[in-house]
Amino acid sequence: MNAFLLTRVLLQFQSEEDDLIEELSAVTRTPDGNLWVGSDEYLSLERLTPMGNNIYGGHKVFHLKDFIDLFDHDSEVDIEGLDYSDGYIWVTGSHSFKRNKTKGKKPKKDIENLSEIERDPNRYLIARIPVLNGELVKTCTHSVDEENPLTAASVKKVDQHNLLIETLAEDEHLGKFLTMNIPSKDNGFDIEGLAVKDHKIFLGLRGPVLRGWAIIIEIELENSAPGVLTFKDLGDGSYYRKHFLDLNGLGIRELCLNGDDLIILAGPTMDLEGAMQVFRLKNVLDYSHNSLWEQESDGLETLFNLPFTIGSDHAEGLALYLCLGYENALMIVYDSPNENRRPQDHSIFADVFRLP
Repeated sequence: MNAFLLTRVLLQFQSEEDDLIEELSAVTRTPDGNLWVGSDEYLSLERLTPMGNNIYGGHKVFHLKDFIDLFDHDSEVDIEGLDYSDGYIWVTGSHSFKRNKTKGKKPKKDIENLSEIERDPNRYLIARIPVLNGELVKTCTHSVDEENPLTAASVKKVDQHNLLIETLAEDEHLGKFLTMNIPSKDNGFDIEGLAVKDHKIFLGLRGPVLRGWAIIIEIELENSAPGVLTFKDLGDGSYYRKHFLDLNGLGIRELCLNGDDLIILAGPTMDLEGAMQVFRLKNVLDYSHNSLWEQESDGLETLFNLPFTIGSDHAEGLALYLCLGYENALMIVYDSPNENRRPQDHSIFADVFRLP
């Protein structure tokens, strides 16, 4: 089934840096109507305000270092997931290693570059930041529970990574990908999806894909110290669950919750050009153990195929959007956008699709 395009939304930025709109990687929408966008090359979140007629502008930048403790102020976070839940914007970095790129000028140097693997400490970030009247803040009073204010916090740091990597290091499926330092674009460990309900977190992996099976990691977080989050026991002595999905061999590029269901954007795992699809995993909040879902099951269904353009329009961000009477239409933003998406300087079109 092909996607049905309802409309396009114009996102107007005020950044002088063209690479911001060239590398959008995540989007979410807050109840006040604002859009929040992340780029995998920046250390900030970008807020866009509705201006009417499917236009968002009033661009404002919020630097992550002003709200949470980063490893440093230089290395990239590689923001790959955003979500809003219960007064917080949540953000995740990719948690991935990267292999150096070729430059295309000196073959000998390019071959040497391909042997070099790097780690940016800031990529190991899962954080929450309170939102108050359209602004990110370090702390504020909760409208429902005044005795427990909302506070900015991130998952506990361990050495040059975080508690998630430490916890998964011995995992029978994922541990070797972490200990062998396999880069993300080589089917290594790479978080590119985030969906949140209260403090229940779903992390979608672009890689690894294991013999065609994509993986979602489920965790639950709780406060352990001011500004620090740790894992909550899920009730069976474990601190995470794994959900394996048959997505036609694709990896997960983004997630968002639609009620109790999880909407999944899936695309190629490695540095490949290929078609992308959208799936629904039903009743995901009810799962209490590891699970495996085939497409023939009642729990996993294919919703639609996205239009495919070689070399551009790589779908990255996903958010529910009210459009033309559809309460749960699906907004998608793109990395490496086609020139047709850029009607003017510092502006770009996002797509809104009907959600079956």
